[in-house]
Amino acid sequence: MQEWLKTAVFYEIYPQSFKDSNGDGIGDFNGIADKLDYIADLGCNAIWMNPCFDSPFKDAGYDVRDYRKVASRYGTIEDLQRLIEQVHARGMHILLDLVSGHTSEEHEWFRMSGQKEPNEYSDRYIWTDSWFQRAEGFPYIAGERERDGAYIINFFKCQPALNYGFLEPKEHWQKPIDHPACLATRAAVVDVMCYWLSMGCDGFRVDMADSLVKNDDEVKSGTCLVWKDMFAKVHEKYPDAVFVSEWNNPASAIGMAGFQMDFFLDWTGNGYNLLMRDYDLSGRDDSYFKVSSPRSICDFLEDYLPKYEAIKDKGLYCLITGNHDMVRAAYNLDERELKLAYSFLLTMPGAPFIYYGDEIGMRYQDLTGKEGGYTRTGSRTPMQWDDSLNHGFSDADPSCLYLPSDCASGAPTVESQRRREDSLYHTVKELLRIRRKERALAAHDNLEILFADRNRRSFAFRRGNMIMLCNPSGSAETLPVDAAGSKQIYAVGTGKSEGAGYVMDAQSFVICRK
Repeated sequence: MQEWLKTAVFYEIYPQSFKDSNGDGIGDFNGIADKLDYIADLGCNAIWMNPCFDSPFKDAGYDVRDYRKVASRYGTIEDLQRLIEQVHARGMHILLDLVSGHTSEEHEWFRMSGQKEPNEYSDRYIWTDSWFQRAEGFPYIAGERERDGAYIINFFKCQPALNYGFLEPKEHWQKPIDHPACLATRAAVVDVMCYWLSMGCDGFRVDMADSLVKNDDEVKSGTCLVWKDMFAKVHEKYPDAVFVSEWNNPASAIGMAGFQMDFFLDWTGNGYNLLMRDYDLSGRDDSYFKVSSPRSICDFLEDYLPKYEAIKDKGLYCLITGNHDMVRAAYNLDERELKLAYSFLLTMPGAPFIYYGDEIGMRYQDLTGKEGGYTRTGSRTPMQWDDSLNHGFSDADPSCLYLPSDCASGAPTVESQRRREDSLYHTVKELLRIRRKERALAAHDNLEILFADRNRRSFAFRRGNMIMLCNPSGSAETLPVDAAGSKQIYAVGTGKSEGAGYVMDAQSFVICRK
């Protein structure tokens, strides 16, 4: 694993919504460059930027039309290169977003693949042998190309699946993963990765990383084999390239495929969801960090720990405050609850990822879907910098913005949060300062659960000489944790050592150094 990952803290940037430098209402590369000092000052030393390649934007850039061009809405390739240089000049790193499982239907590869006459791209995508032959078990489209066949899609109708083959082909049109056409797809994607690595990026976050091989088995052994092969070729030229997978199965992604990092994603009913987003339309909210919740930390640990233990010496299982596909955490958690949640997330193993605006508690907005966002659109609104026009995101007329800014009363901004010493922003900044200073809080495999009880709300864990204690409930609790002789270096709320226990007041989180 690359050395810098051991102390990495990532900041996710949705480029069209971060900072507009030219007044057209859409964020851009130069706007991001203007705010690099803000990101560094917050305490983040790495960036994941969502897709920036040429696209018709039917799925917000996750439908790539040309892998070797940047989207003109963000600037030029020279602008991107300058951004990468300025990131590196600050001792930071940057990952681009690789959409490897599919392209846009407007990609030249697909245009050629859909032609009647066979050509070198005919099998770059997955086609049945005739238009009336169904691709059983897969979403597919027919009747839109001159080619006599139906093609498999990966997500939306506009996203035809690239052909990496089938682990167990069952039909004539299904190719094995070592078929020359499937190997050609691998080679083409390796070429894309090497192109952008040659431009200076440090690696990629990979979209839908487990979607490559079809008819794959439960552990995705075919997809793992494909990634392992592609990584070997990339690392021959760029041995320091870093990859993080959208997978949520680190045993496969890290242990078998060769990714350095995997995300713990928010899936309904899983451990992450139960921490911060376990609510329903009736108003019931059992999220662990909700003060009124009856939930214990055990529900999270039962999901997280086996996955963490499986790869803790091989790579990083990464926790996130949120991302572009999730309802923002501030939707159901108030500021105090967010402080406790972030205190936990930013002291756990792995490389944490902070979604832009989460550090100030940006709110989810109920908006009409745009560019395939649907319910996700409300988490992709412009960054709120100050109280000027459009909260400092853009000089454009508000009607011209990519998405509307949060104009409701009390909308948090960086400026207002900086002024208030007890703000969420200052909590995040202090947590990242401590994480940076204390070696035990780096991305080591040193997690020890000190206390977790299904009938209790409180929780404690140790990482090296650091002890973290949490009580998200509305009443004081005493944890059976002996922290005698330790020094309290951080607290939300209050807690104190008493005998062989630790008394935690309501809604408190404490960090002690032994």
